[in-house]
Amino acid sequence: MDLWTQLLHGFATAATPINLLWAFLGCVIGTGIGVLPGLGPAVTVAMLLPITSQVEPTASMIFFAGIYYGAMYGGSTTSILLNTPGETGTMVTALEGFKMAKNGRAGAALATSAIGSFVAGTIATVLVTLFAPIVAEFAVKLGPPEYFCLMLLAFTTVSAVLGKSTLRGMTALFLGLALGVVGLDQITGQVRYTAGVPEFLDGIEVVLVAVGLFAVGETLYNALYEGRSVTSMNKMDKVHMTREEWRRSWPAWLRGTLIGFPFGTIPAGGSEIPTFLSYASERKLSKHPEEFGSVGAIEGVAGPEAANNAAVTATLVPLLTLGIPTSVTAAILLSALQNYGIQAGPTLFQTSSTLVWALIASLYIGNVMLLILNLPMVGLWVKLLKIPRPQLYAGILIFATVGVYGMRQSSFDLFLMYGVGLVGVLMRRFDFPTAPVIVGLILGPMAEAQMRNALSIGEGRWTVFIDRPMSAVLLAVVALILVLPRLAKLRKKLRQAPAAKVSPVDGAP
Repeated sequence: MDLWTQLLHGFATAATPINLLWAFLGCVIGTGIGVLPGLGPAVTVAMLLPITSQVEPTASMIFFAGIYYGAMYGGSTTSILLNTPGETGTMVTALEGFKMAKNGRAGAALATSAIGSFVAGTIATVLVTLFAPIVAEFAVKLGPPEYFCLMLLAFTTVSAVLGKSTLRGMTALFLGLALGVVGLDQITGQVRYTAGVPEFLDGIEVVLVAVGLFAVGETLYNALYEGRSVTSMNKMDKVHMTREEWRRSWPAWLRGTLIGFPFGTIPAGGSEIPTFLSYASERKLSKHPEEFGSVGAIEGVAGPEAANNAAVTATLVPLLTLGIPTSVTAAILLSALQNYGIQAGPTLFQTSSTLVWALIASLYIGNVMLLILNLPMVGLWVKLLKIPRPQLYAGILIFATVGVYGMRQSSFDLFLMYGVGLVGVLMRRFDFPTAPVIVGLILGPMAEAQMRNALSIGEGRWTVFIDRPMSAVLLAVVALILVLPRLAKLRKKLRQAPAAKVSPVDGAP
């Protein structure tokens, strides 16, 4: 009963005119950002982070959350109409959605995408409402050893899953960890790795690095390497589905939600994995397999879109209850909370319950807003694609520059931001993932503090991490994540080696 009372209080806060306005603005901006290829919620939230110094915490978090899941709704529009995913999570949608559009069924594809996103987002929000407080109550019982191992698990999974190789992911992670230790030691007060630069004494701002890596880095990379291609837009029919398409879509929506939600709650590399899994499941279960890859199967749009939005909503569970981000945008949302001096974690539901429940309530409101925005206004969003790229990139750089300078009125911050941006270009050019840098920068200092507290509890003994059952299990999971992929590759090589020896030589009788 207490849970529903708190949720009603959350609705009372989220439904105030000013918070409704922020939610609407977030949904509109997020949908527009999702439509524009190459941009994403991480870039947008990073650019807008400086507003946290001017806006009340609850309003800004509702605004950022609206951008986050609004971008996931909007990303499907260009995937279906132009075969150009606005978001990585909508890559799979393009496989069947674009084929449906080429065959005059763009309206049905866009409708099942928008309605599926609404259904999955609403179910996932209900699950967040039910399970987030339970996870928070359990998390209060964890000590420093368990928290350190939990963060170690987050480091390992994010670095191993993102990018084309574990080594590159780990390299990006260690870059973030290195940036995180610059400044004053939070326990002893010693100056560390500042190279005599006084601006580094307070540490390196997460907002600055996020804006540099994502906004500046992505913009410079696109300006330097973007290919020149002409894309034709498919003509849209009415945005509606037939009775048969409804019958085929609703089981796919439910299956996609069930696949996407668990992946959002664990550090498993975002919404790409569940969308691919959902697509594979729909292809196997479909009674119309001949439509996949030819005329376009509506299940191939409905399932992945539901999985995508369920995964996005589920990222709030570990973010709010454990203080661990499971996606790039979640990491930047965590830094937004830190800008307000709010520490995400198990005590957040007690110390900032108004903010938490207003944020959860805003998800219900935002889902309705996004359904209304996405069904009738698809044509308007597609017109955003006509913005000339030079003006778009210049606008992003100006916005990033003004935002970062406005934080501390420091010219040094601007030089550092553009330096980080150049590093972002190099990382993108050589396929190094940027997400582990932000995760390392945010969680690194927290992991260091928890490790030192754990060693204090264990009187200097490293066995303190093995003595406690929960931390020992987490360490075993970390070891499995690192070892299993290598064992699988070794097993594959051993299987291929005998086959190569037995195969006949070309030209032999």
